[in-house]
Amino acid sequence: MVSGGSAIRGSRVGSGPMGEQDRGIHAERVAISYWDALGNETVRYFAANLPDEEIPEVIDSPQSGLPAGRDKDNPPAMQKNEPYKTHLAYVKERRTDEEAKQILDEALQKLRERRGTASSTK
Repeated sequence: MVSGGSAIRGSRVGSGPMGEQDRGIHAERVAISYWDALGNETVRYFAANLPDEEIPEVIDSPQSGLPAGRDKDNPPAMQKNEPYKTHLAYVKERRTDEEAKQILDEALQKLRERRGTASSTK
């Protein structure tokens, strides 16, 4: 009995000699190195005809998560993370305690007037 099968058994679809004749002409590119504060180097490739102002000065290093810049001797410093602020914290930054008390008193007075429980004395 002859076993039927594929002539390309064991090989992947699309495998074979790779080169410009199979894949087209590759665009020219430039390699840009970035360094983080720990000395890790990350290389990113950009199209050779890309203007310099479109190539980023700082990226996030995939090794450390720190910012990485093009200057090996002076890598960018990590930005200071601001702690999460609640809505109340932002309100307290904008209002003094006296202003807050006045606004609260006005709101309570309006509420009491709507309910009919407002007192005539203040």
